[in-house]
Amino acid sequence: MSEVNSAAGRWPGGARCAVIVSVDFDAELPLLASSPDIARRAKTLSVGRYGATRGVDRLLRTFGELSVRTTWFVPGRQAEIRPGLVGEIARAGHEIAHHGHAHENFDLLDLAGQRAVIESGSAALAGVVGQRPKGFRIPDGEWAPELPDVLRELGFTWSSSMRGDDLPHLHPAGSGTAGPLVEIPVHFELEDHPYFFFNLDPAFPSGQSRIASYREVLSNWKTEFAAYRRFGLCYVLRLQPEVAGTPGRIALVRELLTHIRGHDDVWLATAGEVADWWAATHECNEPDHPAEVFARLTRGVS
Repeated sequence: MSEVNSAAGRWPGGARCAVIVSVDFDAELPLLASSPDIARRAKTLSVGRYGATRGVDRLLRTFGELSVRTTWFVPGRQAEIRPGLVGEIARAGHEIAHHGHAHENFDLLDLAGQRAVIESGSAALAGVVGQRPKGFRIPDGEWAPELPDVLRELGFTWSSSMRGDDLPHLHPAGSGTAGPLVEIPVHFELEDHPYFFFNLDPAFPSGQSRIASYREVLSNWKTEFAAYRRFGLCYVLRLQPEVAGTPGRIALVRELLTHIRGHDDVWLATAGEVADWWAATHECNEPDHPAEVFARLTRGVS
């Protein structure tokens, strides 16, 4: 059976594909995490803070006008310094998920340190939105191999951090863990950051590559959507308020979402809704799924 034929009716209600719109609300935190000295660089910090000043409002307005519910990945520190804005996102009906506490680089943390970051971030978010998050996206770096089991223990049911598939899958459980942890993969070509983020000094990206053509980026996103719909996959758009929330780029977001909404065979859902449905309909991965192969290798099982 071809991949196209096998995709028919994969999603709820016979939908052809699933679409998740996600937002990483980081603002200046990645800059500060990369170097504490940046705290004295007002111009550099303003690049990230633009997302909180203007970008969040433009995204919320656009999502509201198009009746699109989205998933926002929010570091706990944002809830501490901008509780009103984080609360506004939640009150607008959007899902709030975990994105570290201060956008830490997990490469620099051992398992205990990663756990501490997750616990502090969850507490900060719960203090603003009234409940602990169920979803997680790693802010930077790689997580320890045991972290999926820690996430389960702390009440998480899904993650959107990895890039190894076009469909959700389950993280293989270690001994003594209960409940599934669904992974919803993301891909660079469906993010705004690689195309548009730019800073002059310090240079980012390295080499001072140009800012991409808006029309070409929109064409990329639409082309990927057509392919995901054809093959019945899970399309995850990843935006950042400081990147996609400018006066010109918000029009790209609006045009893309209007295009997607013009198809009546698409399930437009939050990440949590997709994860809940996947967990309820999939007891395990295929034995040859990369997640299973990796788990067997790390456990020393052939």
